[in-house]
Amino acid sequence: MPAPTELSLFAERLEQIGAPYMITGATAAIIYGQPRVTGDLDVVLSLNEAQRTALSEVFRETEFYVPPFDVISAEQARTHGGHFNLIHLESGYKAHIYLVGSDPLHAWALPLRRRIGWHKGLTVSVAPPEYVVLRKLEYYREGRSSKRLTDIRAIDAVTGVDVSLLDPWLARLGLIGLWHEAGKLP
Repeated sequence: MPAPTELSLFAERLEQIGAPYMITGATAAIIYGQPRVTGDLDVVLSLNEAQRTALSEVFRETEFYVPPFDVISAEQARTHGGHFNLIHLESGYKAHIYLVGSDPLHAWALPLRRRIGWHKGLTVSVAPPEYVVLRKLEYYREGRSSKRLTDIRAIDAVTGVDVSLLDPWLARLGLIGLWHEAGKLP
């Protein structure tokens, strides 16, 4: 599991700007499933103009690499797939920031994010386990990495997933066969 300070480096600042966000990827899989190693943080983020400006105020350039304002604006203007990285200069720890844009899965999951107590009173927003499972299935489809299936099985065993939430998305995203492959359906 990432050291509490690594996740806190980014989550504390995201909390300060008040932008809706959710931690996803390997970190969410670790929170919902079982410990494993990850070298970065994946975050889905929704920004308005004021929050975009606040981003460079809370992620100070003396501590973090933050893309120029116009780069973030250009990525935010993309309807699908907008993203950028934030990097803590001292540790090299990186947060991949994926902007909500018009991605229907992001839009569906963001209001369902869970608030979870983390470290020293910090509460963080984490993508719902169903979203994490769906993204892991998509990534498994792309690269067939067995760690994706391991993550899915651990999330289901430790936290559980609401199959009624998954079913429409499994069909919509063409993931039913992979869900079977993960051993989750008869």
